[in-house]
Amino acid sequence: MRKPVVLITGAGGEIGHGLIERLTRQHRRSIVTLDLARLAPPIASLVDREITGSILDRQLLERLLAEYRVELVFHLAALLSTRSEFTPLAAHQVNVEGTLNLLEFAQHEAESHGKPVIFMYPSSIAVYGLPTLQQKDAAGKVREDDWTHPTTMYGCNKLYCEQLGHYYSRHYKQLAAEPASGRVDFRCVRFPGLISAQTMPSGGTSDYAPEMIHAAAAGEAYEAFVRPDARIPFMAMPDGVEALLQLSEAPRESLTRTAYNVAAFNPSAEEVRQVVTRAFTGAEITWQVDAKRQGIIDTWPADVDDSAARRDWGFAPRYDLESAFADYLIPTIRERYAAD
Repeated sequence: MRKPVVLITGAGGEIGHGLIERLTRQHRRSIVTLDLARLAPPIASLVDREITGSILDRQLLERLLAEYRVELVFHLAALLSTRSEFTPLAAHQVNVEGTLNLLEFAQHEAESHGKPVIFMYPSSIAVYGLPTLQQKDAAGKVREDDWTHPTTMYGCNKLYCEQLGHYYSRHYKQLAAEPASGRVDFRCVRFPGLISAQTMPSGGTSDYAPEMIHAAAAGEAYEAFVRPDARIPFMAMPDGVEALLQLSEAPRESLTRTAYNVAAFNPSAEEVRQVVTRAFTGAEITWQVDAKRQGIIDTWPADVDDSAARRDWGFAPRYDLESAFADYLIPTIRERYAAD
């Protein structure tokens, strides 16, 4: 009898750490992780089995299929936005082919144990592409099915994988004699910029906000790579983890979509600077616009319409702009640098 588990790919990132901690407290299922690198020891101690390997390794996935009864997948493994732009072929292989491998794995799992596999997928605001600033300003809160013309490789990958998930969930092998769809219960959270207090910014397109805080806490001057009026939606990392968990637990019959917008606040870069300089007296934050990165930001919505998530599964972020900075980001980051 195969052991029922939840599978988390790409578990070494902060979303993965948050999910592991929350799932451990629930005591509902054992946890199996799959990542290219080993987990940090405190997190590794919480999982039932840690597997080091690639989502591109189909033989590895077949061994997992034979050994475990996977009922829930959190597919977090991905090549992120900045690196994807420099290596588009590798991005396609990891982000698209890897996701396709996991969807096929979930399909076979469901067929083997006779129960749909819930497949949780984090997507991105990068799936959008508004052609001009004037249209961005006029668009207001953008709905899930509007302006999906991404200009980055990462955005293209994410949008296509959303469509693949919808296909597996609703139309898989629709010409077959026997119905085959519905065994993968694909559910996607389309994240805005995620701001974390626990990990260092890694040069992502939306990282100007956390970079301001880290520089101020370290007593270093910072030149933001966007204009002061640059505006996109953001969310504190704990709310991102909670959104994935909440959607994974929602009754299937209450869901009207496979992909949902979520967001919490949408400050301009200048508004972020003001919050940071109020907290760190003397912080020096100026502007040195990177035209290429700013050009990507300009194609993303100033805000998104997340009414479907709020209606269908009760999404309600804990943190707004002020509380995200005052209660979560600034105290945690300040403590980090005080300890150095």
